Amino acid sequence: QVQLVESGGGLVQAGGSLRLSCAASGIPFSINTMGWYRQAPGKQRELVAGVSRGGTTNYADSVKGRFTISRDGAWSTVYLQMNSLKPEDTAVYYCNAVPPLVTYWGQGTQVTVSS
Repeated sequence: QVQLVESGGGLVQAGGSLRLSCAASGIPFSINTMGWYRQAPGKQRELVAGVSRGGTTNYADSVKGRFTISRDGAWSTVYLQMNSLKPEDTAVYYCNAVPPLVTYWGQGTQVTVSS
C-alpha cells in the first residue's frame, strides 16, 4: 500500500525558506521518478520538481534556481528545499510519483508566503 505523508509547510515572509519532507512507503519498484506538486487556490495542480532514482533533477521554470529536490536512496523520504520564497509560491504542496499515482495523493502541506 502506497502512503505519502507531506510535512514542513507553514507561514513565511517573502524571501524566506522552508524545507518540505515527504515520508513515502510502498512505492513500486517500477517508479523511476518522484516529484513535488503544488496546487494554488483556483488553479490546477502542477509539477514543480522531480528527482529520478539516478539523481537527475528537473524543475519548473517558475522555481528553477530557488527550489532544490532531493531524496534518500530508497525513496523513503523526498525533500523540497525552498528558498527565496515568493507570494506566488503559496499553495498546498504534494509529493507523488511522476507521472502521479492518482489514487494515492496525500493530504499535502500548506505553504503560505506573505508579502
